[in-house]
Amino acid sequence: MQATMKKAEGAAAPFYLPHANECAVFEAAFVNRMPLLLKGPTGCGKTRFVAHMAARLGRPLYTVACHDDLSAADLIGRYLLKGGETEWVDGPLTRAVREGGICYLDEVVEARKDVTVVLHPLTDDRRILPIERTGEVLEAGPEFMLVASYNPGYQNILKSLKPSTRQRFLAIEFDFPPPDREIAIVVSETGLAEDRVAALVRLAGKLRALKGQDLEEGVSTRLIVYAATLINAGMPVERAVQVAIIEPLSDDADVKQGLLDLVAAVYG
Repeated sequence: MQATMKKAEGAAAPFYLPHANECAVFEAAFVNRMPLLLKGPTGCGKTRFVAHMAARLGRPLYTVACHDDLSAADLIGRYLLKGGETEWVDGPLTRAVREGGICYLDEVVEARKDVTVVLHPLTDDRRILPIERTGEVLEAGPEFMLVASYNPGYQNILKSLKPSTRQRFLAIEFDFPPPDREIAIVVSETGLAEDRVAALVRLAGKLRALKGQDLEEGVSTRLIVYAATLINAGMPVERAVQVAIIEPLSDDADVKQGLLDLVAAVYG
């Protein structure tokens, strides 16, 4: 199955509000040719951060959404039949190595185990990508960078990175931004008035406190942006919160009713 990928180059950097010194760490990793691992919950800004940094550094970005069926061949490439002839087609990782781009493996723990084996030669001082099918051994240039991410909250014994893989990366831990920064992010993304965004962020904080009790995962910044976008477009607050926050969080009727009661208390 072909990996989902996206190439971005030369565009203005997408809006990203730093939490700490993560931009400096990313730049240091890029300059010193080190791979980088981003750890944090779903929807906290990891993918936006990578897109921002790729544009800021002026490098093409290949984003791969990892999944259970993602194989090494999806990353490296394969022979395909075109016009009655077989032709080698590079995968996103190979393209990034050839072009000096950034390859971002989103939720890398979801990929098959043979994927991490392919990454090892690129994450040490060799910085090479062997392509067995073509007999090539590509040397990564100074502008190639490998970035991966995962959500530690979903890890289990079958879905985790081996220590031998984790210790090949620099790592940054992400979390949801503090309320003042989250308000600034949502206002910038949606144009909704600050006081109305503040109420949404306050609600998100209360819902996040339920993680591990009624909810498996807290409200992501992404969902707050969705809700604010709908409200700014004229949808009533209660309906926007229901479809953008409550329904994505749970399928349990009792849990959803409890969350709606919390919404009513915040907005009452």
